[in-house]
Amino acid sequence: MAEIKKTKIDISDGALIPGKGDKPVFTAWRISFFGALALLILLPVISPDPYWRVIKFVPDGILRTFQVTTMAIILSLFVGLFTGLGRISRNVFINRIATIYVEIIRGIPLLVQLFYIYYALGKIVRVPRITAAVIAMTVCYGAYMGEIFRAGIQSIPKGQMEAALALGMSRAQAMTRIILPQTIKVVLPPVGNEFIALLKDSSLVSILAVSDLLRRGREFASKTFYYFETYTIIAIIYLIMTLFFSRLVALMEERLNRNE
Repeated sequence: MAEIKKTKIDISDGALIPGKGDKPVFTAWRISFFGALALLILLPVISPDPYWRVIKFVPDGILRTFQVTTMAIILSLFVGLFTGLGRISRNVFINRIATIYVEIIRGIPLLVQLFYIYYALGKIVRVPRITAAVIAMTVCYGAYMGEIFRAGIQSIPKGQMEAALALGMSRAQAMTRIILPQTIKVVLPPVGNEFIALLKDSSLVSILAVSDLLRRGREFASKTFYYFETYTIIAIIYLIMTLFFSRLVALMEERLNRNE
């Protein structure tokens, strides 16, 4: 029989990043990033009203977007770590709980989870809007992080665990001292991509009246009726942020590959 060659397909939420072997100056990333920056600078110069007014109106929304995103990504890392450990646990009960959590949460859109936590559960326990937004994104992305950690842990050769056990370590000691430190290097790039995806999905919290970037844009547009101009600036700012962090993720991945 002819040998079947397996092909790995990499898909991420990051932007197009120039790879290590890309020589052209005008790569897709550079055109997109610097083009967006040029637009953000030129539009207020060409037409200060309303573009400059929009830019002056939204900075606090950018800060709130980063605040919500940072809090959610930190909490989802902890949730994802414990979920990933639960997914590989030999304890059937823990394994089932972690698996059910992952399957249920990944099957429900983040927008629905936001509505459910703030409005549906709000009849039982009323929580502040920003808290509800962070909880919803943590619960949602914790499930995806759990799968990333599970895959990362399982990518470490089993022989390392066996060697640690042979040296007298307990399974918990081997996991914390041998396996997890190596897992962190493996999962950093996909975790970075999840951060970018979470940054984009943070725009959904505007439906809870959280004053993020999109919400501030909506407020300005509803007052001035400059919808085209406002959402053009909002889209450019989101594009610049995602492209910038995509570049950081790519540089981080290259550094990790060099250190291997």
